[in-house]
Amino acid sequence: MAALVRPREGRMIGGVCAGLARRFGTSASTMRVIFVVSCLLPGPQFLLYLALWLLLPSEKSASSATAW
Repeated sequence: MAALVRPREGRMIGGVCAGLARRFGTSASTMRVIFVVSCLLPGPQFLLYLALWLLLPSEKSASSATAW
């Protein structure tokens, strides 16, 4: 399993669904569909997405990783 980070590639809004998809080995489209369908159910899904957007670190770029 990959680390839980928001990737720089494949983002649509905040990169949360893309990061979760990479972590759990599914496609980003599948994770986005699951999120949209889950928003039809009662619960704090949108607030959880916002919290993950703020708390998950963004993936380091290749240029900044090799700068040191």
